[in-house]
Amino acid sequence: MKRPNRSGATEAAAGREGDQSMRKIVINKSYGNKSDGGFCLSHRAFSRLRDLGQQEALQEPDLGAYWPKGATPREPSLNRCGVLIPRDDEKLVQVVEELGAEANGHCAELKIVAIPHDIQWEIEKVGGVEHVSEAHRTWH
Repeated sequence: MKRPNRSGATEAAAGREGDQSMRKIVINKSYGNKSDGGFCLSHRAFSRLRDLGQQEALQEPDLGAYWPKGATPREPSLNRCGVLIPRDDEKLVQVVEELGAEANGHCAELKIVAIPHDIQWEIEKVGGVEHVSEAHRTWH
C-alpha cells in the first residue's frame, strides 16, 4: 500500500534550487495489528498534538477524554490515535522526538526518517512495516 505525501508547502520547498535541508517523516517499523495496520499514536502523544493545535488531531474524536484513567499504554482501544495526521507534519515529528517510545500507539514502533527536502516521496508498507520511497511512475 502506498501513501502519497501531502502537497502545498512541500511543493514550494521542492522548487528551491540547491536546498540541502532534510525533511523528517514518521513511519512505523513494527508489523502492527493485522486488522488495522500498524501506524498509530499513543493517547499521550495524541493529547500532546491536540495541545499543540495540530489540525487533524483536533478533528479526531478524543475517546480517552471520556475515560482518562483507562487511557494507559496497556489499553489498545485508546492508543490507536492519529492515523490521519500527515507523516511529515512538523508537530507530529516534534512529539515523536519528545516522547520517544512513549509516542508509540498499540502495536506500533515509530521511527523518524530524514530524506532530502526536494524529493517526492511516498510511504510503502510490507506486512505493516513501512519505509519511505522516492515516488516514481508505476503502471499495472
